[in-house]
Amino acid sequence: MPDDRPNILLITSDQQHWNTLGCLNSEIRTPNLDRLANEGMLFSRAYTPNPTCTPTRASIITGKYPSQHGAWSLGTKLSEDEHTIGEDLAAAGYRTALVGKAHFQPLKGTDEFPSLEAYPILQDLEFWQSFDEPFYGFEHVELARNHTDEAHVGQHYALWMEEKGLKNWRDYFRPPTGNNKDQFRKWLIPEQYHYDTWIAERTNALLEAYAEKGENFFLWSSFFDPHPKYLAPEPWDTMYDPSALTVPSVVEGEHEDNPPHFQLTQQEKPDFSPWRESGQGLHGFNSHLHDTQELAKNIAVYYGMISLMDKYIGVMLDKLDELRLAENTLVVFTTDHGHFFGQHGLIAKGAFHYEDMIKIPFIVRHPGRVPAGKRSGALQSLVDLPTTFLRIARIDIPRSMVGVDQSPVWLGEQEHARDHIIVENRHEPTTIHVKTYVDARYKITVYYNQDYGELFDLQEDPQEIDNLWNKSECAELKAELIMKLLFAEMGKEPLWMPRVSGA
Repeated sequence: MPDDRPNILLITSDQQHWNTLGCLNSEIRTPNLDRLANEGMLFSRAYTPNPTCTPTRASIITGKYPSQHGAWSLGTKLSEDEHTIGEDLAAAGYRTALVGKAHFQPLKGTDEFPSLEAYPILQDLEFWQSFDEPFYGFEHVELARNHTDEAHVGQHYALWMEEKGLKNWRDYFRPPTGNNKDQFRKWLIPEQYHYDTWIAERTNALLEAYAEKGENFFLWSSFFDPHPKYLAPEPWDTMYDPSALTVPSVVEGEHEDNPPHFQLTQQEKPDFSPWRESGQGLHGFNSHLHDTQELAKNIAVYYGMISLMDKYIGVMLDKLDELRLAENTLVVFTTDHGHFFGQHGLIAKGAFHYEDMIKIPFIVRHPGRVPAGKRSGALQSLVDLPTTFLRIARIDIPRSMVGVDQSPVWLGEQEHARDHIIVENRHEPTTIHVKTYVDARYKITVYYNQDYGELFDLQEDPQEIDNLWNKSECAELKAELIMKLLFAEMGKEPLWMPRVSGA
């Protein structure tokens, strides 16, 4: 049997709004995530360190902020030289594995920065059939890259579909991989071949192997949904009635005091050229105008994608019970960042640091250790995960990790472990370079080399409609919060080299 150190099962979704849990929102059904929350602790103020995929996922395994580990934007790569939590856990006798989405590397590699998650290797099934190498501290990985029917399908997910007898799997994905151009909200792929099914099946196979050998494990089950495009197989695509759902919308005049890129999103043909330095794509720097009825249909599918994922999360939780692993397994559910579906007139994601974008769902369960059924407003950051996992596993924390140890909060021993959050966002070297500081009440967002910004009182204005940045009566508050941001930046500098001499 494993020793008394806990196993760790990290379950993540992709781009999930914090309020899309049934226990928080009566319009959506997530019985298994609700069960997880009822058996553990639900946090209402958890945040991402960066509202895009690669930077945050790299922070989850390094315990560093994107500005520190180097994968500062989409299209960058986490260096293989970066130290990861998997290395520490493996050295301490844990088995380490990742199933699903990694996205530590870009979709396009170069000679200087090659990428295993890029073409053509991405779709070289013979390569992946024999791949058996460590990957960022994970001794075993089973990977895929696509969201719904994207052409990036390949790797282990494609191999699994072939093994299951779906020889024509390319028909369910867009060119150049497949030939189906017409899937719209309904994904024609049968549920039995959906990647949620694949992730749950392969996760459970690993759980069985670890249980049989009595091995401790750190297993990351990384789902792709509900990241758009909005596409779900039957019957999940029609599970929700669009006419019965709340459709968020912009408040008239709310962007008048906001930075100019907020205002441009509400124009039909906005000019974002002043923000484009490198010629690379910029998430969210486009028109966000949309038809409300069509958006309602998209929300219905978005919710269906979450409910489908919830089903397979339940399959994994049931397997923990079946194998009698639940009592000694710490389960954490969260996502990499949030999502807009009409809030503030915005769609998807971008450099708009509203709570919808940077706040995330976050649940922790460990029977007998984490208080059951408790809800907490303690500030959490995904950068804290490696530090906290290592502390709970009674493993020394590397000096390179800057996350806060949240274990006393998770275990109900203290109310708070941190008094602020920092969120970074950088797509271009200078024009899209944003930092947000959040404390118990206020949020301030500063733009590099710009005199505009955002300041919200989350207590009095939880919907973030009234930007206080330019209000004269808030000048002292703004100065105080900017100073707190500076102190927080200074405080998160890693001290990886110990001081070994007094002079």
